[in-house]
Amino acid sequence: MAAPSPTDHKSGKLLGRLTLPERRFVADALRTETVGGVLLLVAAIAALLWANIPAVSDSYADVRSFHIGPASLGLDLSLQHWAADGLLAIFFFVAGIELKRELVAGDLRDARAAALPVIAALCGMAVPAVVYVIVNTVGDGSTDGWAVPTATDIAFALAVLAVIGTSLPSALRAFLLTLAVVDDLFAILIIAVFFTSDIDFLALGGAFVGLALFWFLLRRGVHGWYVYVPLALVIWGLMYNSGVHATIAGVAMGLMLRCTRREGEQQSPGEHIEHLVRPLSAGLAVPLFALFSAGVSLSDHAIAQVFTRPETLGVVLGLVIGKTVGIFGGTWLAARFTKAELNEDLAWPDVLAVAALAGIGFTVSLLIGELAFAEDPVLTDEVKAAVLIGSLIAAVIACVMLKLRNRRYRALTDAEERDEDHDGIPDIYEEDNPAYHLRMARIYEDRAAEHRRRAEEAAAAALQTAAGSTAEGDRPA
Repeated sequence: MAAPSPTDHKSGKLLGRLTLPERRFVADALRTETVGGVLLLVAAIAALLWANIPAVSDSYADVRSFHIGPASLGLDLSLQHWAADGLLAIFFFVAGIELKRELVAGDLRDARAAALPVIAALCGMAVPAVVYVIVNTVGDGSTDGWAVPTATDIAFALAVLAVIGTSLPSALRAFLLTLAVVDDLFAILIIAVFFTSDIDFLALGGAFVGLALFWFLLRRGVHGWYVYVPLALVIWGLMYNSGVHATIAGVAMGLMLRCTRREGEQQSPGEHIEHLVRPLSAGLAVPLFALFSAGVSLSDHAIAQVFTRPETLGVVLGLVIGKTVGIFGGTWLAARFTKAELNEDLAWPDVLAVAALAGIGFTVSLLIGELAFAEDPVLTDEVKAAVLIGSLIAAVIACVMLKLRNRRYRALTDAEERDEDHDGIPDIYEEDNPAYHLRMARIYEDRAAEHRRRAEEAAAAALQTAAGSTAEGDRPA
């Protein structure tokens, strides 16, 4: 089997092999996202059961509408509100760090390398929005929810892969992760631009002063969670009271962290903090948001509404068709109008399957749905149901497509992970290293010597057995 081709931006290889540091980072990030995605899946199922079992459904509504917090600070919020505005700020903080790292140390730092995922992500957001607008224009529905089907939930997508046991080569996984990072960036911009009204400029000014202080302390090298956590809470509170969505504060602070390594550093400060905060985001913040947001009615009437009401049908078609067509079309166009060629170990159906998988939109889609239809709670719940159903359909389609190629993916993954010299570096990354080939020569020489020794022992044992049989045959009766 041919080894995956190296990532070579000059040759314009699409979805080629990652560099070793990038591969390790992607593997670590996706491992955490996968665990978080499983917890997210469990929380979503728990919310649906809690909201749809008649004996306990009333308690679900009571719990998520329970208010807590200091009213004097404008923070007397329901638990559902705390989850959407408070806990998701942690999620967007991690997203900000991921974006910063990609821009300064990852694939997005190279304009040519960044072109593919950026074009694919933009098309993967624009086409679902267009699909939604067309459906609602034709059906005389509200176009306010155009942004709902534009988001991809990487954690949920990876949870689906974990549940069905499908492997993906590291290049496809990195492509999916980078898509989600760019997707998050534009989702943040959408939230900031289109879902901000009635700005309190005094509170917003205070938030900017807090962010400036946050940046100054980072640049001065001040350490200590007891400095940054209280400051972050103040910034978040001011941002919330300003009228700008509070999650923007999390993104801004994440982008301020340094994500490049200096001499002697094993991790940059951004990587270190992300390593500490990501489990809190993936294991607590996002699952709790799902628990308080995903509990919608799935009665026969509610499901029928999803496929008959233009707002909800637009969300479903945007996720299932818009995402797939947008991402696949954007990738194909990038290859068609540049010198880039698809990695020979992969095929265009692989890109199509990943594009379908990106149609799983959960966390950010639910959040945008709440913001877009805040004045209509019934429609909000119907849109949430549409997000769940659309994501489920996209997951099923992607899983069928990926399963058809799973044997090929496993072969590629095994080739990427093979380490016969046991030096901790996959062999595929050492093909141009003379020391590697010398080590392998010694390993094969030792194996050959061992096989020769065993052959001699086997031959001696056979001779001894034959001699014993002859002596037994010559003995007088």
